[in-house]
Amino acid sequence: MSPNTIFTGQQLIWLPACPSTNTEAHQLLRENRASEGCTVITDDQTAGRGQRGNTWQAAPAENLTLSVVWKPTFLAATQQFSLSQAVALAAHDWAALFLPAAEQLRLKWPNDLYFGQQKLGGILIENTLGGAMIQASVVGLGLNVNQRHFGLPTPTSLSLLTGRYFRREELAARLLECLEARYLQLRAGRVGELRRDYLGVLYRYQEWHPFEVGGQRVQGCIVGVEADGQLAVEIAGTVRRFGLQEIRHL
Repeated sequence: MSPNTIFTGQQLIWLPACPSTNTEAHQLLRENRASEGCTVITDDQTAGRGQRGNTWQAAPAENLTLSVVWKPTFLAATQQFSLSQAVALAAHDWAALFLPAAEQLRLKWPNDLYFGQQKLGGILIENTLGGAMIQASVVGLGLNVNQRHFGLPTPTSLSLLTGRYFRREELAARLLECLEARYLQLRAGRVGELRRDYLGVLYRYQEWHPFEVGGQRVQGCIVGVEADGQLAVEIAGTVRRFGLQEIRHL
């Protein structure tokens, strides 16, 4: 696997199996063995972690499960969501390379990758802070590639959507290239462009749909996302802002 990148994936660590690529990447950071762009990839992640404390399950040797180490010391702790937007957009860019109906690709807040109403991938970013700045980031991605059977009705994969079998080495290289391109965009300070692109593919943006808030079902319309990542939703004539654990799509 040879991604056409400056640094992302140039230090590549492949593990046949591991509990979590994020955990392995954190260990490399602690031991000062991870250069900028260090990538840990595995065929079999046995205890992957997802958003909201969920687990991420993937069939062995069928999908992409990897973590990238970046050192975005140019970002303040208050700008963590800008990094999340960049990574989510990179996943979207990557999937659009292989799907004929790419207009159905959406990013479900904060950073899940969806095709139509089905989940194609998930992202978990864990940041280490140094004072008011981000010292290091471990960017974990789980993307469904060749898996065709899932325990839930909501996931899908590139193979299910296209009927094709994909070489994961090629897909991993393209993913690392998409990640670095969006990361360099962020590093150049083009945050406004990232925000515009993110809203352009945001799942159910400016549409009325049901949500669960405080255990109650409500009708709401997503009207934006704040710089700190809070979701702005109009409910009963009032715009309210929610953190990750405070609202759920229905």
